[in-house]
Amino acid sequence: MTTRRSLWQLLAGLPLLGAVVPQAQAQEGPAAIGMDSPTGPPGTTMLTIFLRHDQTKTVSQINDHLKETGWFRDFPPAGIEVVSWYVMMGIGQVVTLRFPPERLREVNYLVERAAWGGYQTEFYPTYDYRGLYQDLKRKLG
Repeated sequence: MTTRRSLWQLLAGLPLLGAVVPQAQAQEGPAAIGMDSPTGPPGTTMLTIFLRHDQTKTVSQINDHLKETGWFRDFPPAGIEVVSWYVMMGIGQVVTLRFPPERLREVNYLVERAAWGGYQTEFYPTYDYRGLYQDLKRKLG
């Protein structure tokens, strides 16, 4: 009974705590300090896609599958910017795209429809840290 009463007293005091404790300051992000967004222009996002080779298939078999599904014809969709596209030997390919967030479903659908069967895929939301790192290095280094 005492424990229950103490809990209710604690909960009743929480609104007062909010009035006494100063509000947390918003963290300064790139926009707050006048920098461009690390994902690019406003209204864009970046996505890195790992296209891991299916090692049960030869490169020729993978390429035949990609040709058959329209991968080479359709990827990337029109209006989607390829920021980088690298081959990681023994692993596959790593593609970073920049696009409006509302087109995420379209990108995902194309990868599912055309790349699966040739690649195993992984998706990572991405931003360009290079400029932020250089600023920090200059300020703190």
